[in-house]
Amino acid sequence: MAEPDSTSSILGAVRAVLGVRGYANTTIKTVVAAADVAPGVVRSLYANKEQLLSAALRVPFDPSGSIPKLIAPGLDKMGERLVRLTLQLSGDEQVRKDATNLLQAARESAGVEQLRGLTDFLQATFLDRVVEAMGVPDARMRGALITAYLAGVAATRSMLNIEPLASATDEVIVALVAPTIQRLLDPTQPLPTKDAAGKS
Repeated sequence: MAEPDSTSSILGAVRAVLGVRGYANTTIKTVVAAADVAPGVVRSLYANKEQLLSAALRVPFDPSGSIPKLIAPGLDKMGERLVRLTLQLSGDEQVRKDATNLLQAARESAGVEQLRGLTDFLQATFLDRVVEAMGVPDARMRGALITAYLAGVAATRSMLNIEPLASATDEVIVALVAPTIQRLLDPTQPLPTKDAAGKS
């Protein structure tokens, strides 16, 4: 079993590598090199890359494991379910503490990079897969827009404490935000093309 110092070094290396390289280019190999540990040490603790990153980012739910239950009811009210999950996640004390620390450190490049790494991870392991599983066109763009919108609402409300969002109830936030997320998920609502967006 790995020593606590080794585990701390590994998880710190994950956060650093993820912030610089992004989710797609963060591998167990790059983490091993950054942490200066043997590959077997990492693999003895974490079965795969997703488990490793979840542990490093202290995500309080299993991103890929939660997808089947989330999409089982179909497209109807998917926007509401995503907003409620976001509120649950941003309401978690440890998540809020970690994200607040990153925001406070954002004046330094490391803070910005690690915050980007967190959103990149959640988009790649969760939102992109949800949108793709629903068979929605332009899944990557829609996933990015949903990530940006939900992350912005969560940060404004739970970390920056900007009113009136900060004191609004969950039900009010759901009522305000869910319709926009639902429209982004609706395959009958096409995204503007580059040509259309460029016209006056």
